[in-house]
Amino acid sequence: MPQAGSKRNSGGANLGSARIAEAPDGAKQKVRLARKQVKTANPREELTVRHERAILVSVSLPERPWIGDDPLEELQGLAESAGAVVVGRLLQKRQRIEPATYIGQGKVQELAELCRTHDADVVIFDNDLTPAQTRNLEKALQVKVLDRSELILDIFATRARTVEARLQVELAQLEYSLPRLKNLWKHLSRIRGGIGLRGPGETQLEEDRRLVAQRIRDLKRRLQLVAARKQRVVAARRQEYTVSLVGYTNAGKSTLMNALTGADVRVEDRLFSTLDTRTRQWWIPGLGRVLLSDTVGFIRDLPHHLVASFKATLEEARQARLLLHVVDASNPLAEEHIRAVNKVLHELQCQHTPTILVLNKVDKLADRSELLWLMRHHPQAVAVSARTGEGLERLQAAVRELFCRQRAEAEIECDLANGALLALLAAESEILQQSFADGRAHLRCRLPEALLAKLAQSGATVRLLDAWPADTEQA
Repeated sequence: MPQAGSKRNSGGANLGSARIAEAPDGAKQKVRLARKQVKTANPREELTVRHERAILVSVSLPERPWIGDDPLEELQGLAESAGAVVVGRLLQKRQRIEPATYIGQGKVQELAELCRTHDADVVIFDNDLTPAQTRNLEKALQVKVLDRSELILDIFATRARTVEARLQVELAQLEYSLPRLKNLWKHLSRIRGGIGLRGPGETQLEEDRRLVAQRIRDLKRRLQLVAARKQRVVAARRQEYTVSLVGYTNAGKSTLMNALTGADVRVEDRLFSTLDTRTRQWWIPGLGRVLLSDTVGFIRDLPHHLVASFKATLEEARQARLLLHVVDASNPLAEEHIRAVNKVLHELQCQHTPTILVLNKVDKLADRSELLWLMRHHPQAVAVSARTGEGLERLQAAVRELFCRQRAEAEIECDLANGALLALLAAESEILQQSFADGRAHLRCRLPEALLAKLAQSGATVRLLDAWPADTEQA
């Protein structure tokens, strides 16, 4: 995927979102030849917003009203995270969208004047636009126009570091761009033979659509293999204590992972700094080893095809035995963020997974009354500060308590000389009673099902006293 500062229209098969290096050689050559011959004022030549002067637009509709005191705060954060310089804003309340341009004609004229006044390079809508609306707006404004989904995709493209993440981002970009190829390549309609293209631009457009469709099929096949491997890895951990961190982007999940595990996961104060799942060991006294995974952050109105593309990466969250839903408690929109994350979790079919709500960044709260309000509405939540360490012991205790409720009681007898086994029981089970006689150790423990196989291999005698409890959901 394109790196920061690159031009996303250097693409081949998708002609605007994927890299040209990903396209077949013939298509790459055609695109290069076309660029040598055609000089165009098409505002879609460059699709990234790095270092570009941007004007932000948001429309409030009855079915999608503005949230918070500043309707454009999140979009500005996204734009700046992508590298844009915000130079202007435009807001409009409407009962319904204008089919051709989304905003009314008067606002289009006002927006055009804003673009001229501020010498803007790009206009970014906080709403999703149809290809026709984007095309009409660019014609009227004579600058590039992006919607919220395209901006998020652009950020994902610059953040993707692993092969898996790049494949997933490319698939999402291609699926977004396929219906927009006509807009991205409208300048080709003026091209005739002599530059290596098969006839006029419309013929080339049809060929490009076939190339994109083929690339989408190829990516889906490759991601199916990735998903199968991921499922095997996750299945191998099924008997382990697996916990996934989920939450709104920039809620502090990576910082929390570092604080809990002592890991050195990269932490950045920017949106979508994590796109790949990382798993680290977290040792909890009286419980033992927990496999803690950090996942991609969610956001309001996250494009559906992006969630679908990242299904393999989110497999850790889908299969985890416990979710830690991390919330930035210092954000005035914390409650809205909770709802947005729950919506995505429902889409991932994780709504029944046991979950602990973690109210993070409490050290940034000047007024603790906001925290008290959240705790009243979410009484089972745990308030923490990953930065200062406040509340981390309470979080450990909450995780230990939840998993202990999923344990069964057993009587265990083993050789007293088996120090390794006794140490294992002390680390990964709750010892209720113990006695030692005639060189033998007799213990009564509450232990996880995963520990049975290890006990069997060690030669211990185990007698279960009750059945394994089913997982229980926690608010």
